[in-house]
Amino acid sequence: MQHGEIFWRHVLGTKDAIDGVGIALGKYVITLSSEGSTLRAWNLPDGQMVWETSLHSAQHSKSLLSVPINLKVDKDYPIIVFGGGYLHAVSAIDGEVLWKKDFTAEGFEVQRVLQLPGSSIIYVLGFINFSEAVVYQIDSKSGEVVAEKSMLFPGGFSGEISSVSSDKVVVLDSTRSILVTIGFIDGDISFQKTPISDLVEDSGKAEILSALLSNMLAVKVNKRTLFVKVGGEGKLEVVDSLSDETAMSDSLPVADDQEAFASVHHEGSKIHLMVKLVNELDNVLLRETIQMDQHRGRVHKVFMNNYIRTDRSNGFRALIVMEDHSLLLLQQGAIVWSREEGLASVTDVTTAELPLGKDGVSVAKVEHTLFEWLKGHVLKLKGSLLLASPEDVVAIQELRVKSSGKNKLTRDHNGFRKLILALTRPGKLFALHTGDGRIVWSMLLKSPSNSQACERPNGISLYQWQVPHHHAMDENPSVLVVGKCGSDSSAPGVLSFVDVYTGKEISSSDIGHSVVQVMPLPFTDSTEQRLHLIADTVGHVHLYPKTSEALSIFQREFQNVYWYTVEADDGIIRGHVMKGSCSSETADEYCFTTRELWTVVFPLESEKIISTLTRKPNEVVHTQAKVNSDQDLLYKYVSRNLLFVATVSPKGAGEIGSVTPEESSLVVYLIDTITGRILHRLSHQGCQGPVHAVFSENWVVYHYFNLRAHKYEVTVVEIYDQSRAENKNVWKLILGKHNLTAPITSYSRPEVFTKSQSYFFAQSVKTIAVTSTAKGITSKQLLIGTIGDQILALDKRFVDPRRTLNPSQAEKEEGIIPLTDTLPIIPQAYITHSHKVEGLRGIVTAPSKLESTTHVFAYGVDLFYTRLAPSKTYDSLTDDFSYALLLITIVALVAAIYITWVLSEKKELSEKWR
Repeated sequence: MQHGEIFWRHVLGTKDAIDGVGIALGKYVITLSSEGSTLRAWNLPDGQMVWETSLHSAQHSKSLLSVPINLKVDKDYPIIVFGGGYLHAVSAIDGEVLWKKDFTAEGFEVQRVLQLPGSSIIYVLGFINFSEAVVYQIDSKSGEVVAEKSMLFPGGFSGEISSVSSDKVVVLDSTRSILVTIGFIDGDISFQKTPISDLVEDSGKAEILSALLSNMLAVKVNKRTLFVKVGGEGKLEVVDSLSDETAMSDSLPVADDQEAFASVHHEGSKIHLMVKLVNELDNVLLRETIQMDQHRGRVHKVFMNNYIRTDRSNGFRALIVMEDHSLLLLQQGAIVWSREEGLASVTDVTTAELPLGKDGVSVAKVEHTLFEWLKGHVLKLKGSLLLASPEDVVAIQELRVKSSGKNKLTRDHNGFRKLILALTRPGKLFALHTGDGRIVWSMLLKSPSNSQACERPNGISLYQWQVPHHHAMDENPSVLVVGKCGSDSSAPGVLSFVDVYTGKEISSSDIGHSVVQVMPLPFTDSTEQRLHLIADTVGHVHLYPKTSEALSIFQREFQNVYWYTVEADDGIIRGHVMKGSCSSETADEYCFTTRELWTVVFPLESEKIISTLTRKPNEVVHTQAKVNSDQDLLYKYVSRNLLFVATVSPKGAGEIGSVTPEESSLVVYLIDTITGRILHRLSHQGCQGPVHAVFSENWVVYHYFNLRAHKYEVTVVEIYDQSRAENKNVWKLILGKHNLTAPITSYSRPEVFTKSQSYFFAQSVKTIAVTSTAKGITSKQLLIGTIGDQILALDKRFVDPRRTLNPSQAEKEEGIIPLTDTLPIIPQAYITHSHKVEGLRGIVTAPSKLESTTHVFAYGVDLFYTRLAPSKTYDSLTDDFSYALLLITIVALVAAIYITWVLSEKKELSEKWR
């Protein structure tokens, strides 16, 4: 509570999402997951799992967890769980299922479970098809249904519900204009309707907020939050209202028969915190205003607890969850600590260079004031004179970290210092320093139109927009963030341009059309802004930036722009080409129409697309030729237009082992995206996905499961250009009859051949990446994210298709490793060492200026960064190199040479005197 540190945590699988959390017996954390089919108890102090229970589930339904507040260790107060159409009563002591009730036939979905104090009867409220409300009275000891009552509601229910007391709930109808109070009194069940128009004038659609208040509920209407008091007979009355920006906590007891709640309002860079009594809203127990970074968005949730001060009065602290998923603890008018939990949901990553170390160019918060400079020197002086206090020692260590070479916010000659730009699911952009991982700046993106329909864009992705070179160094680099105002594919898009050095938004705009695909083009204008095409749902593409220079550049390359789309659900891949301007349909001169060039259709009854992949557009290939052991020259088929496609039998698209080997087959394709021509097809009978692949240069490596062998496999395919085989003749090269300078077009049928090989691999894989270097000279390593959330670096030579059982001497000299059926897993090859990147989702690599070294960044729930040298640091000295020893050696050699010269002169002189 004092520092915000994590005492313990458990990261569940992607298919084991948590549906509900509660506290039982005051010492167990109860979690319900997997759509209500798995219930676990964790020990609160240390996080050890106490018990786990699998619950019966027959169909997909809403899940609900109800944990009794009673602290008595007794099976008369069980945990009530609904999921999969069944209602279960589970003992909090050992996880034993006491009884279960089947609701699958009725189609009944439980919404709330209430239990009156001191009674063994529980009230189970739910809906049937959201048109009929049903309440069951059930004996919690035996599971026997005591009574049942229902009410048909012609308009239906919206599903929003609030528990206002132990015997009343309020639900909202489907039109969001009527509140229905359901009461349970002496075994009788009553329903009472209250139109929203009776509570507030000019009423619109209502929304019940999730805050649990005693005898009160919070309803959002017309951008206002109304506090509605529920009377003894279910009568509703508005007692107060707040602005739409306010978030509230659940109520908690603070004194005898009194409960309080917290409300937090974010206004600009300030947070207003108020604690009020539920029954006396005019009685404000606490009012505080706290300064905060305004790049966190609105307050989403508030959690409050109280403590007793030294003067025996009530003190309050509030944990708030912001729109960017950050956590802040507020207490005594200050932010005690904060955590950037948004970094656990990174969706896209790119890298950027730091500025050169010159005047006028700086990163956000880089420049130090004169006071900070003097303060640093005073602290260093106190440390050298042994006069520093413990606080001064900590400050000195922080200064040393900041002033160290690897943590400077300027570019270094090796390219080791970079900015990692990470975009998170809430739409917040972070700039992380590779030296120590600190946040240099952060910014929460927002829609330029302050409409209610698009307050925050989602479905966002990140692209390099402007990367100035030496002739345009007066411009700072910038990135493009593309978002959508809604989850629908036809939702309008939003563009935001962010300065990489300062973290400030340069501009943003609603583009007025949908975003289906974003295609960076290999063209830049005079200011180094990269041209981008954005395709919409109606078959048009739009050019950005919208400048006359960009338009003229694009029109020159108009006939050479191709792209493809993948419709995985329909089993179709389409190739597209530019057709003309949209001038006949719209006045936008930057809009263009397209036409379909080719189509590849996979039969849905036999093949389902499960993976597609292309090469990185900025990958550097050092040489297109390879000399094999027979001194034969092989030309790599290096094309940016190759697409890797993996399909599987429809039955094999499920979980591993859900089908027999005869029912599943895996087929991979290499397709030219310009012509739609299939260059290579490879079939794996008795295999299934998921398929994880990486594509680099002229080879692709992919991972899948072999049902026949009951093992995972890795296959490598290398593709070579046979049409250039005649260029091996040196005389043709001398006489000028070679075709090395002849234009290459994708429309000429390529003469290619492939080499492939398969290996067993002992682990399941989450993702695969490959190292990248500045010139592409250094040998490559595969970076394999394993199921254990670690990263294994595997030399590309292990997946060379030319490996044989007994390689010749020439092949050994070339570095070919003898063939084995299984790829080795060397413990020392884990670049994460003993660490885990929990929830690993992706690995990003970027080259440094030093050819031997590559940057590696992995993200999931955790973040991990390191530098990797696949061929060792052959072009630099190591960090632990002893320069002092080198200097001593040089001085000793110089001294030895001088002494030897003096002795030689003396000897020569003495010989002459003889």
